[in-house]
Amino acid sequence: MGVASLVLGIVAITIAWIPGCGWITFIPAIVGLILGIIDIGEKRRLGLGKGMAIAGMVLSAISLGFNVMYFIMVVARR
Repeated sequence: MGVASLVLGIVAITIAWIPGCGWITFIPAIVGLILGIIDIGEKRRLGLGKGMAIAGMVLSAISLGFNVMYFIMVVARR
């Protein structure tokens, strides 16, 4: 699940940079964040490395931040 979190985080952060497409990143970012949290819980229990899950969570959180900024800019423009 750490790999899936990382891939979804990369997809979300990449799409977030495209003008006009910021709102699309909401779903992959949320799913990536949830998968990262679940994977960290599993890896903590097993005592394994959790670097990919953390990276995926960070990228997903940054993408959500872009999503919030995009939403604020759209609402403030009206």
